[in-house]
Amino acid sequence: MSTNNRINRWLPLFGAIILAAGFWLGFMLAGGSARRPYQDKLSRLYEIIENDYVDAIDLDSLLETQIPSLLKSLDPHSSYIPASDLEEVNGELEGSFSGVGIQFQVMNDTICVVEVIPGGPAEKVGLLPGDRIIAVDTIDIISRHISDEDVRSMLRGQKGTEVRVKVKRNNSARPLTFDIVRGEIPVTSVDAAYMIDPKTGYVKVNRFSKTTYSEFLQAISQLRYNGAESLIIDLRGNGGGYMEPAILMANEFLPPYSSIVMTKGRDTDSNSSIISDGTGAFSDIPLVVLVDEFTASSSEIFSGAIQDNDRGLVVGRRTFGKGLVQRPILLPDSSEVRLTVQRYYTPSGRCIQKNFQRGQADKYDEEIIERYNRGEVFNADSINLNTNEIFKTLNGRTVYGSGGIMPDVFVPSDTTGYSSYYVNVSNAGLLQKYAYELADLNREEFSKAKNVDDLLAMLPSDATLLQSFVSYAAQKGVPARWHYINISANLIVNYLKALIARDTLGFSASYEIFNSRDTAVARALQLLKDGEAQIPVRYERLRTNDTEVTTEYNE
Repeated sequence: MSTNNRINRWLPLFGAIILAAGFWLGFMLAGGSARRPYQDKLSRLYEIIENDYVDAIDLDSLLETQIPSLLKSLDPHSSYIPASDLEEVNGELEGSFSGVGIQFQVMNDTICVVEVIPGGPAEKVGLLPGDRIIAVDTIDIISRHISDEDVRSMLRGQKGTEVRVKVKRNNSARPLTFDIVRGEIPVTSVDAAYMIDPKTGYVKVNRFSKTTYSEFLQAISQLRYNGAESLIIDLRGNGGGYMEPAILMANEFLPPYSSIVMTKGRDTDSNSSIISDGTGAFSDIPLVVLVDEFTASSSEIFSGAIQDNDRGLVVGRRTFGKGLVQRPILLPDSSEVRLTVQRYYTPSGRCIQKNFQRGQADKYDEEIIERYNRGEVFNADSINLNTNEIFKTLNGRTVYGSGGIMPDVFVPSDTTGYSSYYVNVSNAGLLQKYAYELADLNREEFSKAKNVDDLLAMLPSDATLLQSFVSYAAQKGVPARWHYINISANLIVNYLKALIARDTLGFSASYEIFNSRDTAVARALQLLKDGEAQIPVRYERLRTNDTEVTTEYNE
């Protein structure tokens, strides 16, 4: 069955749920047919401000500044998008836009970089997730009240224009400055798809957007054609997006009548239970899913469906823990509220939403930092499991709720090769700049490379490449310190090769090189080789009623 036919088969059900939920939420947001006391109170307050406040106030602007705070006081994921930003925000999941290429969150009046979009201008100059933007051009961000709208207006702009960004990075004593030329930001979901060994295909999915399922299905179908007998699906750093493509992807790997996800809200009539329809073409292929602490939302739905059905192995580190469902609601002025209306549950019954307290979004965001501080990402023994939330997979394995998805096989964060020298050149963006300049100088020659092996054969020896980079870094203000350089030599050389491959052959080629040193990928390959990711029990499900496949469309 073709991709379009599969999507079309479920579209009526998607549409019916969206329409019904929209009517219900519209009614709830309007407060029903009768006005409530708090509505009269709010109207009166705005009337007093408009008529009696000492200065003339634009009430529309006042409301725009208050809505985000109101929603943030509900939970960490409900949000507001002004009408002026809606097209650009949606473009990140449906098309393309012009800007610097970062995903951010405003926290404590600071712009926190949560994702650097691969291939975007910010990634090319060396911005990293976790950077805190403290100035944009001549505007100092520190100690200023700043909204998401303010950030977008500063960072986005016409293609080819330049913006100077100053950031504070945790491992740098001094602020770092980057000059970024705005450009078209690629919005694709599959960063890489290639045969990682003669029998194993590797797919890197960076988000769940409108085109994710079709991109993914095309990628894994090509890998199977190329001889893939097993798959590694890399969802590390994937913060989620739309729910629908995650469901469609899970459906490809599950036997008929397997639970994929359940959603439950205050209105029980809007609850749903989504099961596989039996049309998946990959229901028996050995499978490993790679996850980490930045794997969230729709990525956790997919991972949870695979884990709870004992369909494959989840490998890596505990996921983010976002189990709340947001629904987009268009307001009369074409702005949009993304309101949390449900929780989702994995097939075993887990809600993997981590704990939060209303009105404390900053503390919620810092939970990832706490994991690093207590050593959880480096040692499995440091993980705090919620033993009050114990569930069983299809074949009886124990899994835990309330705080992300625990992998079946833990792989710690790899800091091999890290040294103060590596941190300094990385913070200065010199690895990216050197790789780009080298690729640009040799573009005509490198363009003759048909694959990674061809390109690697054209590059200087490892020793020559390292020496050339060290000299370049010294000219840029980072002196050679060979004791530390030798510690990081393999890491630096491999990173440079991957960056050159990206600039020459594209992202998939860069992952071929990155993954050659990736400990989680190596562990996944070993598990597949040892047969650990085989389906442990060949099970069948009997259809006991005519329950139809239903789903939610959601971000």
